[in-house]
Amino acid sequence: MTPMGYTMTRMIFGALIFWAIGSFLKREKVEGKDLLVVFVGGLMGFLGTQFLFSQALEFTTPVIFSLLIAMTPVVVLLLSSVFLGEAIPNRKIIGILISISGAALIILLGSTHGQHGTNNALGILFTIICVLFYAGYLTITRKISQKYAPVTVAKWMFLFSALMVLPFSFSALPNQKIYSADTTGTAIALLAFALLFSTTLAFFCMPYALRRLEASTVSIFMNLQPIVASVVAIAIGQDSLTWEKPLAAVLVLTGVYLVTKPAAPKTTEQRRIALSWVFSANKLRKR
Repeated sequence: MTPMGYTMTRMIFGALIFWAIGSFLKREKVEGKDLLVVFVGGLMGFLGTQFLFSQALEFTTPVIFSLLIAMTPVVVLLLSSVFLGEAIPNRKIIGILISISGAALIILLGSTHGQHGTNNALGILFTIICVLFYAGYLTITRKISQKYAPVTVAKWMFLFSALMVLPFSFSALPNQKIYSADTTGTAIALLAFALLFSTTLAFFCMPYALRRLEASTVSIFMNLQPIVASVVAIAIGQDSLTWEKPLAAVLVLTGVYLVTKPAAPKTTEQRRIALSWVFSANKLRKR
């Protein structure tokens, strides 16, 4: 399948399956202003991310892709700082720099050591844009995910995404080899896995997670991707283990840990000092 054909199949299937599931549940009305956020979120997190994901994997390896996508929590923090005005402590700045150094290592050496990537530079570019889209999706849809049920969020996002790709479907889908007599049982099984697990289950769980956790916390779990992707890709011969990949993984994950680690609670002594400062300030005000 081409990246566009794969993306269209997932979006159309997602819309059909989630609207079918939603028909058995209590109907939930979505406000007009929230539909706009859902529309933008669907284009960024569903359509944009999935197209860029499949496009990136056409040119680079699963390991390189997942190492870079693990930087999502860092990008979420930066976007929250830029658009929401959240302060970034020194510890998180150090974490950002460490993560960027790990990504830079992959970007600089990926082209030389990426034996299986047809065009690693282009694949890395698509991956970076994919990270930006997905981080933006997590940031803008958290409040919506807290307000509505997961199926409600998913069905509307998939519907908007499917409608956007529908004009391309009539010409692109019939030309996909998987829908012809040349397809294989393995190809159909892999597509079924992608539709049932990577599409339905994953995108049902994401709004459910965002309903209960911060976007940066949700994105932490994406750090499992480099580990899983590396083991599977190397095991089935889609990638090879080179020295920079474990080093890059350590740098990226260390940086993400520093970015997402909650601040340590103040000790009794720190509280006492803080209270003394407050007490002194109040005395000065009275004078």
